[in-house]
Amino acid sequence: MSILSTIRSGLGRLLPPSRRQVRRFEAARLDRLSADFLGTSESINQELRSDLDRLRHRGRQLVHNNDYARKFVGMVADNIIGPAGVRLQVRVEDRPGVPDRLANQAIEAAWAEWSRGCDLSGRMTLRDLCCQLVSALPSDGEFLVRIVRGEQTGNRFGLALQPIDVDRIDTMLNGRADNGNRIIMGVEVDDFRRPVALHIFAAHPNDGVNTDRRRIRIPMEELIHGFKMDRAEQLRGVPWMAPGMISLHHLGKFMEAAILAARHGAEHYGFFTTPDGQAPIGVEDAGQTVVTSQPGTYDTLPPGVSFTPHESKYPSETFAPFAKTCLQRIASGWRVAYHSLANDLEGVSFSSIRSGTLEERDRWAADQQWFIDIFLEPVYRAWLQMALLNGAITMANGSPLPAAKASKFSRHDWMPRRWDWVDPQKDMEAKVLAVRAGLMAPQDVAASMGYDFEDNLKAIADAFKAASDAGVELSAYASTPGSVSVVTGHPVKGD
Repeated sequence: MSILSTIRSGLGRLLPPSRRQVRRFEAARLDRLSADFLGTSESINQELRSDLDRLRHRGRQLVHNNDYARKFVGMVADNIIGPAGVRLQVRVEDRPGVPDRLANQAIEAAWAEWSRGCDLSGRMTLRDLCCQLVSALPSDGEFLVRIVRGEQTGNRFGLALQPIDVDRIDTMLNGRADNGNRIIMGVEVDDFRRPVALHIFAAHPNDGVNTDRRRIRIPMEELIHGFKMDRAEQLRGVPWMAPGMISLHHLGKFMEAAILAARHGAEHYGFFTTPDGQAPIGVEDAGQTVVTSQPGTYDTLPPGVSFTPHESKYPSETFAPFAKTCLQRIASGWRVAYHSLANDLEGVSFSSIRSGTLEERDRWAADQQWFIDIFLEPVYRAWLQMALLNGAITMANGSPLPAAKASKFSRHDWMPRRWDWVDPQKDMEAKVLAVRAGLMAPQDVAASMGYDFEDNLKAIADAFKAASDAGVELSAYASTPGSVSVVTGHPVKGD
């Protein structure tokens, strides 16, 4: 320590506490205003060990009964998987730059056949299975799929998928396995905290007469346990709705109470009061009765009876702004646009909705890539291996693709869903200008829209050939300045 630092330290101890300057984070201060701002130093696994099951149960309750939770689940499935699913585009080449079209067509046709009944029961398509898996992420935060190989799959490819309810993972199982590995929330890990197996119940732990709480150990080579890792060494998934669950629960109760209050106010007009407290409606007293309301008439009351109108405060003018503020907070926690979650397009402008939509689509695109990496890639590798070994991928002449060339046949891309632009004309014009300026390739434009460029060229060439055979001119191409003919390869002159 230098002499100057020593002098400063000594002077600081001599000064009264009120005049000392202490460098610290304001967010870490502990005083009467922040005494309830508590934190934890526990590991993510310790936090999940006590809270995961309850989070999952509450999340499912919201999905079953809350409108906005159900909407968020639909948004997740629609945006990550889409109406047509994630398409496979095989990229096998005979030599660099020369595609092997016969092999590509054979693999894609076999994959499409297997995808029509890929689960072990044979009742779900691959798209349906993917939608089921991602739809569970808002409430469960994770999914579990077993890869089954061999004759028991019931298909000629020798591979099937078995989705497993994550309730079957024993969250309360913690300790040591017989082989010395550590078990944390049902996940067996080695000394490097690498998952090597899962310990799950033989059946759902709460399935009535079918309940079976015996545990079975399944190695990770047979499983895909998908979840997003928010922190290092995390072994179980956090429900995606967790940040907004409490707010959504209280908002739902508030809306229910407000609706009931509004209904009560609409059904009750007021109260009749009498000196003795007896309601006189419909009761004759000395020949006098209370006359009920009729169109075009005035009500009459017996002597001593008065009427007090009931004034309901609902619907209140503050109801909509309050609910909107709550939903905006929930949408921020779930990283979606408020107008998408709440179906509220009132008061939005083109620029604001475009900004929010583009930001949200970046999130969905990232989730798509995460799902491709965590699920579709390992599934495709396992399927291709088993399909080649079983000789299930055949070309047009009936000859199967050789398993010895598996590395050659493994090249592929995934084409997830893409979205229409908020202003398609301006956005497309910008892409065309980028292509002409050499800033983008046509392949990149096609991929950004969810299309394959080679398939587009073939489809356009087929359209030109069919039009030529029929003696029809495709005026849409002829009148497009700067377009290139797929037949001649030369620019097409405009009108």
